[in-house]
Amino acid sequence: MPQDTKDLLSKVRKIEIKTRGLSTNLLSGEYQSAFKGRGMAFSEVREYQVGDEIRTIDWNVTARFNHPFVKVFNEERELSVMLLMDVSGSGNFGTINQLKQNLATELCAVLAFSAIQNNDKVGVIFFSDKIEKFIPPKKGRSHILMIIRELLAFQPENQGTNVAQALKYFTSVIRKRCTAFVISDFLSPSFEQELRIANKKHDIVALRLYDKHEEEFPDLGLIPVQDAETGQIQWINTSDKEVQSTFRAEALRRNEELRNQFRRSGVDFTSIGTHEQYIKPLVTLFKQRGARR
Repeated sequence: MPQDTKDLLSKVRKIEIKTRGLSTNLLSGEYQSAFKGRGMAFSEVREYQVGDEIRTIDWNVTARFNHPFVKVFNEERELSVMLLMDVSGSGNFGTINQLKQNLATELCAVLAFSAIQNNDKVGVIFFSDKIEKFIPPKKGRSHILMIIRELLAFQPENQGTNVAQALKYFTSVIRKRCTAFVISDFLSPSFEQELRIANKKHDIVALRLYDKHEEEFPDLGLIPVQDAETGQIQWINTSDKEVQSTFRAEALRRNEELRNQFRRSGVDFTSIGTHEQYIKPLVTLFKQRGARR
């Protein structure tokens, strides 16, 4: 077996051990209550019993047997979960504990293991400023391990980000209502209209990944800063108080506008930094959703 394949399988195994344990021990209950099956599926008819709701009476069967029968429904438990994963160049940024891309990979793995423990199907769309790869939803551990392997080894063709295009593609290929996690830094052209359309048809959850130093310059003097998506280099004096203040104000404005977009679109969201453990924001988000149901 080639060394790079061995290394990849070793990384897959490490991520599986860590994320599977987290999803089992910390997230299983919260995930289940936050993402229960949508709607009710017809199961059978049975004779009416005292206390049954009148609206559940099956009038056709009742007329046929001249005796009241009611319809019995079961909650539809099985879900499809789609992970819309931003694989653009800005994912290669990270200054504290890890790159955004590494954080995104672990998040995908945790969500995927939480989903299959709940007997849900899992699929993935990798996107940059185009659709890079689509993995249709399936069940099972081997499918999840294949997804993790792809997450670790995938090399995107493009470096830009276009969330609108990813959402448009998602709504066209996934017909049945599902839960979709969009995992991105959302440094993208406008996507609010596509987000609203997608969230009417599906249940969208946005996980915004960020690095502290995208929002606040450290004092490092004159430094070259390269845009990970365009490759352009710009020299910036990080010691200049005005530069620091302008940079911080722009980041705050961008984040506030993003939060407002999610709220206007009715989308649940949370922000997760490369400097922090992702379990706490995930559990908080799941608990908030569970409490509303």
